[in-house]
Amino acid sequence: MKNIVILLCALFGLNRTVDANLRPGVLNGETGKEIVETIHGFQETDQQGEVVLLSSLKMDEALCTDRPMSNRSFGGQPILISGQKFESGLGTHARTVLWVNLQGGSQRFTAFVGIDDEVVPRIVRDELRSAFLKGYDEYKKINGRAVFQIYGDGKLLWKSQVMQAGMPAQKVEVDLSGVQTMVMITSSAADAVEFDHADWADAKFIVTGVKPIVIAPPKEEKFILTPKSSPKPQINGARVFGVRPGSPFLFTIAATGDRPMNFEAKKLPQGLKLDQATGQISGVLKTKGEWNVTLRATNSLGVTERILRIVCGNTLALTPPMGWNSWNVFSRSVNESHVRAAADAMVNSGLINHGWNYINIDDCWQIKHSSKDSMLVGKPRDENGMINTNKKFPDMKALCDYIHSKGLKAGIYSSPGLYTCQGHTGSYQYEGKDAQRYAEWGFDYLKYDWCYNQYSTKDVSLYEQRIPWATMAEALSRTKRDMVFSLSETLDVWPWAKETGANCWRTTGDITDTWASIDGIGFTQNGREIVAGPGHWNDCDMFVVGMMGGGKSPSRLTPNEQYTHISLWSLLASPMLIGCDMTKLDDFTLGLLTNDEVIEVNQDPLGKQAHRISKDENVEVWAKKMEDGTVAVGLFNRGEFANAVKVNWSQLGLNGTQTVRDLWRQKDVGNFSESYTASVARHGAMLIRLRPEGK
Repeated sequence: MKNIVILLCALFGLNRTVDANLRPGVLNGETGKEIVETIHGFQETDQQGEVVLLSSLKMDEALCTDRPMSNRSFGGQPILISGQKFESGLGTHARTVLWVNLQGGSQRFTAFVGIDDEVVPRIVRDELRSAFLKGYDEYKKINGRAVFQIYGDGKLLWKSQVMQAGMPAQKVEVDLSGVQTMVMITSSAADAVEFDHADWADAKFIVTGVKPIVIAPPKEEKFILTPKSSPKPQINGARVFGVRPGSPFLFTIAATGDRPMNFEAKKLPQGLKLDQATGQISGVLKTKGEWNVTLRATNSLGVTERILRIVCGNTLALTPPMGWNSWNVFSRSVNESHVRAAADAMVNSGLINHGWNYINIDDCWQIKHSSKDSMLVGKPRDENGMINTNKKFPDMKALCDYIHSKGLKAGIYSSPGLYTCQGHTGSYQYEGKDAQRYAEWGFDYLKYDWCYNQYSTKDVSLYEQRIPWATMAEALSRTKRDMVFSLSETLDVWPWAKETGANCWRTTGDITDTWASIDGIGFTQNGREIVAGPGHWNDCDMFVVGMMGGGKSPSRLTPNEQYTHISLWSLLASPMLIGCDMTKLDDFTLGLLTNDEVIEVNQDPLGKQAHRISKDENVEVWAKKMEDGTVAVGLFNRGEFANAVKVNWSQLGLNGTQTVRDLWRQKDVGNFSESYTASVARHGAMLIRLRPEGK
């Protein structure tokens, strides 16, 4: 992104001199000379103890997506705020949090805060709007808005105004006498955070004793909220399923309870059959239509029924896809054994009984053009132009057959470019042949990743941007197999991606197992609910819970952060793809992934995406209407300390007494007449569902 801004400045003749003439601070009568004199005079008064620069502290425990930059901007440049250069400081990116143990020695903290000049100021950005080619929205990502906060032993000591690109630095001076723990927070003041480059400039502690150190936040022990499934039968998962006429049909009834279990399906349409022992429904529907099928599951302890609506038409993914993806855990090392083991684990762990069904192979299954690894080299395509696998995947057809035999579905990966993101064979100008090959192998899902693209070379209009996606969507539609089409593109494709034929599309950058990533992704989705619905979903990227890094390292998220992660993704109706090693699921992670009342929020047939109801400092309320008229509500605390979070019925369009149900604990909390308030832990969440009293 930094290079984009530099390029734009070059293209439109912008430089720091031009920026200075447009800065809000200059427009208000403040000059760069005055800023220099103010800073210089302030520094001369700091002679009451030893000066310890913030940038001199070790930042290993900093909570951020990317490591802060000592004595540099986040983009690696000299620190500049509204034309003033600072020799020391910390360049951060919202959201960044530092917990500092003062060890009883710090008396004061001083700094100057602001948005670094490497961000194009808002006033310049507005003038550039007319100069951009029609439909080009890259400028929207240049935000440069942040708020700085300092807490002492849990109390707010100082807070900046909303700092924007081009504004003069704001002075910070905080009395730390008697404070043991100081928390410094840089948070975005906008929903998007791609260019919130925020500086703690000339930041220093005045110390008369032991020097401060950056520490890890308070540790949390794992706690399991999800009750164990009843031994009695219960049918879970999606209540609606879409298929195209003439395509192979595979739906596994997700049901918990003691085995053996017998399955029935009343009013099953002609062309489909049920395996009563496994609950797998298969076959082919030849004509369009809708059928309400009564599913029944019976074991020695009881019987249960549920309606499944089968829709044969043109729309797939009537609920967000649920499954597993290989990238976060195996990355480039993925092989057939990993994929088979994942399929086995999805069944053996019981995840399949809660609606999880996709096993998706990410990048690195194809030939790699520049590799010297004997497992990756070979002819990219055969004499007919059909794509080849590398030696790690000797028989894709057999692999897909194995996955299907488990009652699961298979996913694959490609790119519209000459190569994939990792340099393997891409689909450029072979879209039709690749779609045909995927169908022959038996794949049910395609992740299409924006790398090495050769298309949008003429201009950057929306028409040109859509071509790669629409080309592959059309190729997939011509096959005799249903494949969910998922775009992996982090630019702003969400307003129009549905028009290309995609079923889901990334709305975020790549996720990491850090609070800064979860916070900066999940809470930036407000407003995008207008395009979400059955068959088309905003994708917030994969889950980062469980064992990551080749199955060797646990997620760095705290337990509360993981509950927030799953709760928010469920409310957002995002595709839910597990990213960990499923052969190493502990009870805590299984509890996160097998709560049927939480999953039901994600899989609700109405297909609504939650939106933000209220926001007050670090607490937020998000809500999602459900098909049965109830409302799912998330109470979130993004702050560093426990907080009360309140939702008013009037904010939801509700009245009268409502029964509040805690979905993680699967129990009713009580009846409340006008509102509900809960104490929510640091980075935590409470997911509730509201229904009128007595219903």
